[in-house]
Amino acid sequence: MHSTRRRIAILPATAAWLLTLSAVSAEAQLPEMKWPPHDLTRPRPPVVKPAPAGALVPSPSDAIVLFDGKDLSAWQGESGGPAAWTVTGGHFEVAPGKGGVATRQGFGDVQLHVEWASPAKREGEGQEPGNSGVFLMGIYEVQVLDSYGNETYADGQAGALYGQYPPLVNASRPPGEWQTYDIVFRRPRFDAAGKLLSPAIFTVFHNGILIQDHSVLVGPTAHQRRPPYSAHADLASGPRPAREVPEHLGP
Repeated sequence: MHSTRRRIAILPATAAWLLTLSAVSAEAQLPEMKWPPHDLTRPRPPVVKPAPAGALVPSPSDAIVLFDGKDLSAWQGESGGPAAWTVTGGHFEVAPGKGGVATRQGFGDVQLHVEWASPAKREGEGQEPGNSGVFLMGIYEVQVLDSYGNETYADGQAGALYGQYPPLVNASRPPGEWQTYDIVFRRPRFDAAGKLLSPAIFTVFHNGILIQDHSVLVGPTAHQRRPPYSAHADLASGPRPAREVPEHLGP
């Protein structure tokens, strides 16, 4: 149950994000996954110490600020009603038993800045302490976890594209300290018949350090499986189950 700080902002897509679709089939573009999901023998990323947490950086003037430290009016709960998490001290915190929250506004291609912190007192190990996630379009997850000196499977630690790609390095700060994700996401494209034209792509910085470099997803992220792409809307948000909870909390 992590807390999320006041800086959550969406930056506008630029013309540079427009995709040029080639004649090569989208399936041929998908990388081959050498390791099965959550393989405990998969090498762990090396640990890199990030710079100390600093002062808040103001949002760009044209950013969509999703949380300003005051209320959750831009968010909703899993049932579509008001988000039931707790706003306190300029940040908001997970409320036990209240489910997840999602933005009311839908996004596709996006640049996203998130600040988050896991509980200062670690409880449990592996996938237990501070487990959450940032879900793009509801089904493509950047893992949130207390990964400071906490062993778990490589593709499930903080900054992993869950079940597919470990982060290039472990850039985690100690529990209780504020951390940042800067995510550049290109949504998948589908033709009118629902065929995949181009896959989802992530570039992610964790605490200012590159941890995902143009990583191409082979489909939605999930626990212990890799489901194929299925056509969906260009923009997605709101109450939408991302995966089968609580199986994600396994070892």
